[in-house]
Amino acid sequence: MDPLSDVFSLLKAKSLLSARIEVHGPWAMRFSGLSHIKFAGVLEGSFWLWSEDGMPPVHIMTGDFYLLTRGQDYCTGSDPTLAPVDGREALAKNLGADGIARYGDSGEKVSAAGGRFIFAHDTGTLLLKLLPPVVHVPAASASAAPLRAVLELLRIETEASRPGAAVVATNLANMVLIQILRAHLGSGMQAPGWLGALADPQIGAALGLMHADIARRWTVGELAARVAMSRTTFSQHFRRLVGVPPLQYLIEWRMAVAGDALRAGKSLAAVADSVGYGSDTAFSSAFTRTTGQRPGRYRAQR
Repeated sequence: MDPLSDVFSLLKAKSLLSARIEVHGPWAMRFSGLSHIKFAGVLEGSFWLWSEDGMPPVHIMTGDFYLLTRGQDYCTGSDPTLAPVDGREALAKNLGADGIARYGDSGEKVSAAGGRFIFAHDTGTLLLKLLPPVVHVPAASASAAPLRAVLELLRIETEASRPGAAVVATNLANMVLIQILRAHLGSGMQAPGWLGALADPQIGAALGLMHADIARRWTVGELAARVAMSRTTFSQHFRRLVGVPPLQYLIEWRMAVAGDALRAGKSLAAVADSVGYGSDTAFSSAFTRTTGQRPGRYRAQR
């Protein structure tokens, strides 16, 4: 798999598609933070997105998507100067039998559908720490074309309950996350770490090589040659974009994969072999240096 697919697979994200909302007139809602990524796409109308900790209001319009990555408190509304009500309470009280929450009865209509992602374990920081608190993808941006297609599917799926809705909702939510990340990478805004490095032709290719064969005994010289760079230039460029030297990145990724395998109950010998270590002792030493815990203790605690 490519690095983004590889990391996404390891995260074991549980995606949930929330109820569709339809709001009329002046309104403002506050939502308390939870430890997950929140996303939404605007089906109709426009509104403001802001936080009470000083984040400037962002105007979200029809066809736009946004991603909240830090589990932070946030507010949405027709006017940022309005006093917000508790959003979860207001929507729960107004949830219809068709799964649509309707709030207000006159004035301009706003409709949106969204959901959230909850990661199975702490590997989620691999992705979250590399994203800004808010990722906004305007409908008019060049990279938003795939999201426009997904938005229409969200519209159809949230209009009424249908057989297989849970499966479709999960897959749609995953598509939204990947497409928003792609749009973010294509926006020209340089993200730190491996995520931003994927947009670089040569460093992205080197990351792809390491992810494709994690157990191989890669050297910096071999990776540099494979992407047509000198060893020194490659090392400097990789560290500048990713934040760590090439082989340190490889070790950290191996330990992330190993941790997932340990949680699944695989034997120490099998895990060591799968990530390129010829002995349990060598693997145990590397794992302890990287995570601060011996493999057996790590597995027992999780």
